[in-house]
Amino acid sequence: MRRTERVALGLLALVLITSMLLSACVPAAAPAPAQAPAQAPAPAAATKAPAVVPAKPFPTENITISIWGGFPEIQPVYEAAAAEYKKLHPNVTVTVLTAALRDFEQKMAATIPADSAGDILEANPFAIQKFIVAGMLPPVPDDLVQWMTAEGRYNEALVKNNLYNGKYYGVPYLVGRHAIYYNTDMFAAAGLPAEGPKTMDDLRNYAKKLAKYDAAGNLTTSGISLRLSGAGSGIAEKFWMYLYPMGGSLVEQTKSGKWHSNYNNEAGLATLQWYLDIVYKDKTNNPQITADTAGFSQGVAAMYARESSPIGAIAKNAPNLKYATVPMPKGVRWGDLANGENLYVSKNSKYPEVAWDFVKFLETDRWLQELLKISGWLPQRRDADLKEILAGQPAYKAFLFSDPEYKLYVYPTALPEYDEIQTKMATRLTNLYLQPNLATDQAALKKALAEMAQETDDILKREGHYGTD
Repeated sequence: MRRTERVALGLLALVLITSMLLSACVPAAAPAPAQAPAQAPAPAAATKAPAVVPAKPFPTENITISIWGGFPEIQPVYEAAAAEYKKLHPNVTVTVLTAALRDFEQKMAATIPADSAGDILEANPFAIQKFIVAGMLPPVPDDLVQWMTAEGRYNEALVKNNLYNGKYYGVPYLVGRHAIYYNTDMFAAAGLPAEGPKTMDDLRNYAKKLAKYDAAGNLTTSGISLRLSGAGSGIAEKFWMYLYPMGGSLVEQTKSGKWHSNYNNEAGLATLQWYLDIVYKDKTNNPQITADTAGFSQGVAAMYARESSPIGAIAKNAPNLKYATVPMPKGVRWGDLANGENLYVSKNSKYPEVAWDFVKFLETDRWLQELLKISGWLPQRRDADLKEILAGQPAYKAFLFSDPEYKLYVYPTALPEYDEIQTKMATRLTNLYLQPNLATDQAALKKALAEMAQETDDILKREGHYGTD
């Protein structure tokens, strides 16, 4: 071989080696929704979007998919995203249906088994787990699993809540962290600390100074608004949130992996007594007065506990209300229920690849920003760019609070029957809150608590999940 040929071959080899090394150094592309044909206009740019090159070409026929959810305040977000998605994919129409949460859960219960549910379902793992166990929902595609399980993208416990038999069944979307809302004007008038309540004792003691009554002694402003009535399992969930700092929980897992009730004890008794004392001894709340976000927005409740979503509702309906938020109160321990809502694709979807692609689209920064701005719900994605919105509304700070002592606990999605447990507890609690004699009759209170716990354990036994070892 001539010298010139050897030099040329050497140069070619060097170029190839350099090219391979450079390729190895380039990071994998961030996942993003499937791209439209070149002539279709693209929506506003978004960063860190989930995405993968589709396994097959994006469908070109006219397609209609639907997204269903249980939070009507998110509907404008879905509708705006659907309009932008149609610019990206002119052949795809996304319809939106939202309803009050309990109505939506009933709709899912009727339509998922009948293969007539919406293509995309926004739902809580505990409400949908029974359908996953029954094989009625498909798992998340592998490419999206790889993206959503990346370190630092989501809270690890919330991601694991989507795991069943080694597969993930939902993409994390929003999270219901909780805090105490308090009316700062009322606190100032009552001479209470501007930084708000910090402990369970503070909540009760401050409520006594904040409550107001008319000339006949009727309560006109709740010192604290508790969830004493309503539909569905939320009453039990709110009881759980005050039970936690008392040292209890609705259920507890044993070393053997079994479960049993964990509130027929001193913690459960103290929590139920705390509720009844507020209603019948202190008279700083009652089942008749306007409650929850409506009561707080109208100025007839001085404090209450809720997720971040009321921030959006208050901004819209009571823009002049002066309020602040603080982390959930301390007791013998300190923490908050982190309640994640996820996006699932139904088994009956005719175009699951399009449905999952729209899920990816909703997970981009732009639409997570819209979710927070419009609805007040916090996105689960930790690496989303939300700095500007969060900086503009100090009330969000308590929902992002972090401290080594402040533990986040989650729903036990290993128990498909947990929704039934909470719903039946809620029915019993509603009735107990209406019985003033229980506030002073410890024997009757202990009996009622034991009966409620027995029902919880009976449900666990029926499902083969009960155990104390």
